[in-house]
Amino acid sequence: MERRRRGVSAGLLLLLYQISQVGLQNIPSVTLGVLVLNIFLFLNPLRPLSEVCLSVNEAVHRKNWQRLLLAPFHHADDWHLYYNMISMLWKGIMLERKLKSTWFAYIIAVFSVLIGVVYMVLELLLVIILDDPSYEMNCGVGFSGVLFALKVLNNHYNPGRVSRVLGLPISSKYACWVELVAIHLISPG
Repeated sequence: MERRRRGVSAGLLLLLYQISQVGLQNIPSVTLGVLVLNIFLFLNPLRPLSEVCLSVNEAVHRKNWQRLLLAPFHHADDWHLYYNMISMLWKGIMLERKLKSTWFAYIIAVFSVLIGVVYMVLELLLVIILDDPSYEMNCGVGFSGVLFALKVLNNHYNPGRVSRVLGLPISSKYACWVELVAIHLISPG
């Protein structure tokens, strides 16, 4: 789990460049706050990744529930941060303007915890269905689950659109699923 290094790196520099191209004045307040929080915690993690990642073993068996709050806002490395925050930038701009800041902040807070709960339920189901207790040990960090939920919400509010995934035009209705598979193929784990 300890993949990340501290400090400024290519992924972080590219992220800062992309944010500057959009312009801070064009980024709604909650979206900007989420970006800043994630970048800050990447540069100044509260704890090592092995102590914030979310797993059934740590959260349920050891009752370390704070991981539900910490895991979404920590990232494995600079490219993990980059891809997640670029996605957050675009989804946040679209959704926060549509839903307004207070409601969008509420959605981010709820999704941040709820995605962790869903992750643990799925891992427990894998333990039961496959009779393999190793799934209790899988430990994850990052904002990807929240982004996936935001993409589904965005598709709900903007139906009939076409997205490009790896350059291919895909109906937005299915793009979130294709994007999920593509991310897994490009960056497994």
